Order: sequence, then structure tokens, then C-alpha cells
Amino acid sequence: MLLEHRGKSPVVPDSAYVSPAAVLCGEVVLGEHTRVLHGAVLTAEDGEVRTGANVVVMENALVRGRGRHPAVLGDAVLIGPHAHINGATVEDEVFVATGVSMFPGAVAGTGSELRINSVLHVNSRLLPGVVVPIGWVAVGDPAELYSPDRHAEIWEIQRALDFEGTVYGVPADTPMRTIMARQADYYAAHMYDRRHAGR
Repeated sequence: MLLEHRGKSPVVPDSAYVSPAAVLCGEVVLGEHTRVLHGAVLTAEDGEVRTGANVVVMENALVRGRGRHPAVLGDAVLIGPHAHINGATVEDEVFVATGVSMFPGAVAGTGSELRINSVLHVNSRLLPGVVVPIGWVAVGDPAELYSPDRHAEIWEIQRALDFEGTVYGVPADTPMRTIMARQADYYAAHMYDRRHAGR
């Protein structure tokens, strides 16, 4: 399904394939020979989603573009099933495995690999060629790698990376009721989405 959102519509070249069970919403621009498989969602909230050539976005993955953090996928990139790419940059020839999460401002360097259920945190930069092991967390700029049981160490670095400011545009001590009222208003824009007639 192709949807116009905030006055912008997806662009799909003839060489690309988008499953009828996938959703492209808003300013989503696919590169040549890109494949978007069943259940995948590429949504440009108020920032674009752009792919290079020969990209495969597998089943039930989410790629979300944000105003200050567009989602950019380079050439020859695999986005695995159930991966979550939120306002992040994935450079060329990166393997993003099943269940990976990448947060706004994150960058996965050329030729890097994020293995199953790993995390690249907000405003963190994974250097080219680095492999994040299964279930591990990469945090910082440049990113350091931590096993998930090292939460206290991860938090020491993550706290300075401004998750709330980067993701929600609010200070860290903002009450959840305030954040969610703002989020409800923000996502209300989808009430005006329209099905896009083009390819």
C-alpha cells in the first residue's frame, strides 16, 4: 500500500518490488532493484526514508524517517525481519539481522554487521566493519560494544546521548503524560493520509 502523508508520496522505480502487504507512507524514495517484502513498513513521518540500490527490507521490518533524522539506507543493505530502523543511517553493504533496533541519530558504518536482536543506540556511531554480537548493545560515538548484562555501564554512556531530546524533543525529566499527549498530536497527521494511486 502506498500512502500520501503530509502532502508527500512514495517514489518506486520500475525495477523495485513492493509487496502488496507492505506499506510505504509519505516521502519514501526507493533505489533501483530495492525489494520490500510482506508486512514491512517504511514510513516518513516528517523526514524522508531513502534507500540505495539492491536493498532488501524483509518481512515485518520498520524503517521510520524523522524530521531531524531521516532514515537512509545505502547500497547493498539487508534489513532483516522485525528490525527497527528509526531515524538512523545505514551505510553501504551493512547486514542488519532479525530483530535489530537502531535509534535516531545512529549510524552503522560501511560493511558493519548488527547480529540478531542487537541494538545501536541513539546518537551512536558504529565504525565501518564492526560486528555487534547477538543481543549486544552498541552505544557512544564511536560506539563501544556491551553484553546486555552490563546495563549500568551502558546507561553511563547512554545518559549523555539525550534519548528524550533526540526522540521526543523534550528534556529527560518530562512526564510520560506530557510526552504521550505530544505523540498523540504528532501521529494525528495520519488521519489525513490518502492512498497514492501511482506505482
